[in-house]
Formats: sequence, structure tokens, C-alpha cells
Amino acid sequence: MARRSIPLLRQLWTLPSFNLTPTRSVTYMPRPGDGAPRAVTLIPGDGIGPLVTGAVEQVMEAMHAPLYFERYEVHGDMERVPEEVIQSIKKNKVCLKGGLATPMGGGVSSLNVQLRRELDLYASLVNCFNLPGLPTRHQDVDIVVIRENTEGEYSGLEHEVVPGVVESLKLITKFCSERIAKYAFEYAYLNNRKKVTAVHKANIMKLADGLFLESCREVSTKYPGIKYNEIIVDNCCMQLVSKPEQFDVMVTPNLYGNLVANTAAGIAGGTGFMPGGNVGADHAVFEQGASAGNVGNVNLVEQKKANPVALLLSSAMMLRHLQFPSFADRLETAVERVISDGKYRTKDLGGTSTTQEVIDAVIAALD
Repeated sequence: MARRSIPLLRQLWTLPSFNLTPTRSVTYMPRPGDGAPRAVTLIPGDGIGPLVTGAVEQVMEAMHAPLYFERYEVHGDMERVPEEVIQSIKKNKVCLKGGLATPMGGGVSSLNVQLRRELDLYASLVNCFNLPGLPTRHQDVDIVVIRENTEGEYSGLEHEVVPGVVESLKLITKFCSERIAKYAFEYAYLNNRKKVTAVHKANIMKLADGLFLESCREVSTKYPGIKYNEIIVDNCCMQLVSKPEQFDVMVTPNLYGNLVANTAAGIAGGTGFMPGGNVGADHAVFEQGASAGNVGNVNLVEQKKANPVALLLSSAMMLRHLQFPSFADRLETAVERVISDGKYRTKDLGGTSTTQEVIDAVIAALD
């Protein structure tokens, strides 16, 4: 979702000398059969999940998007993701997912983490950016947080040594560090991004985060056209809230990425419109980029006022992943029109609209 050129183009378009009207759209040449409808596994999830995934279904139907959903009921209090769900994602290669609530404490492990490991979705990507028409404290924010998704503190290696003493292990490997670094630099290269910043705590965790940094440095030498720098995670958080526009692509170990992505989302306007996805070599799962605890917000569910924008933009990422770029462009443009117009906004964006009112407005704004 490269957006860096959009503000400049808008300024140029308003100049008197820049009044050229394109006579032909620029598109790509599809391969025969590219328009065949694609199956997508759908997991509505918990809390606001059914509301926002239902919103996506309505918009896809209104656009006549070339895909259809295979729906499965999965909830965060289950012991495991059902095997038929895993097989569906392996068959379809793509999944759209609402949030899955993770119980605090106890013996139930996170189904989100289970999915990432089972499908080897090693890269999480969250795009945090300013939307036109939505006032925020900081402007020119356009940050992509790429987070290692399969190890680190999320490895689940915990045990009680003696009563009252728990040991939790952080696992960092050369293999996983190298492949997330390669993904971050490849993303920057393919999306005309100029800088990759590695986030770490190697001043304290000298071996674990040191290995992560070593891997990032090695990969950076293969991309001389992309600036590479490093920042300690605590300084990173301070810099994010003071000068977020300095960051471009950020690559992080697992836990830091979760914190950084949610912080960046809050700076850019809130978690309600930050798209994201998890990708591996063979499969991709798209979901709201940053949740920050709103999955189980009872008031939003009861009032039906959950913000659907984040999952709509995530589904636009999914459409582009499926090689349906014109549908992705139409959806993103419609969402931006609704936000810019300001008439239909949910409570988190300063409005009073319901989820359905926002969806109706987006459908009406579709080209």
C-alpha cells in the first residue's frame, strides 16, 4: 500500500498548469483465467469480528468482486483451531479474519499464534498512515511495521521452576531473523520505500537481539539503495510519539512489533482504520492491523458501532494480493472519500455513525 506519492500528486493536480486529463487508465495485463472467482476462508471471530467481517462481505458483493467466502466459526476460547479451518486456508491460500479474543492467563493458548505457526505466517505487516480529512496531532505519517511472527517471546516456552518462580524463554534464530529482514527489505524495494529501521534491545539482550541485528545488517548490504538504521525499542517509542514522520519501514522481533504497531496506529489516528496482514511463503491471513483490545468491546458490539474501516482496507490489501488491483483501488478510494467527507464516522473517529451507516456510505461512494 504505497501512499507516499499521493499528497504530492494532489498538490500538483490543483496547480493551473497541471490540468492534463488522462485519456486512458493505466492497468496491468491479466493472464487468462485471472478473473475467475477465488475462494477465501472467512473467520468472523469474536466481539466486533462478525460486525466488521459482515461489512466486508456487503462491500465485496456491491463491487461484484471476483471472490466468495467459505465461512468457519472459530472462537478464542477453543483449545485449538479446528483442522477443517486449517485445511480450508491451505487449500484457498488466503483468509480474512476478525479478531479472536485470547483469554488472560490459564492454560488456553492464543489461537492467533496457533494460526501463524501452523501456516508459517512469519511476517506481520501493519500500515499506519494519515487519512485525508482526519485531523491528527502528527501529519505525514506513513509507517509500515514488519514484525517477525513465529518466535521471540511468543514462543510459548514457559514453565514454573519452583512454586512462585516462572521462567519464560525468548527464542531468536538466525533463520527467522534473516527471512523477516529479507521480507522487510524486499517490501521496501518493491514499494519505493527509502529506509528500513531495525528495532531492538541489543544493549541488554546482547545475544538474542544481537543475532537479530546481525541478520538485519547482513541483509541490508544486498540493498545499497535503501538506507538502513537501528534504534533501541524504548527510544523508538519516544521518537514515535514525538517525530513519527522520520520512520518509513520498521522491522522488529515479535513482541516489539506488537507494541510499535499499536503505538504507530494511535499516532496516525487510531486502530480503527489501520490495515494489516500476516503472510508466509504459501498462505496469507488478512485482519485488522492493530487491535489494542477493542476486539471484545461489549459496548461497540451492543451499539453496532464498530469501525469497519481497518478491515475494509485490509480486504483491499487482500484484493491486491489476489491480483485484483482495480477492485482494491475502488475500495480504497471509496473509503477515503467517506472519511474525507466526514459525514459518516464511528465514535473512535469523532462521529456517531453505526457500522452499517459507514458501510452504506462506502457502497454509495464506489465508482
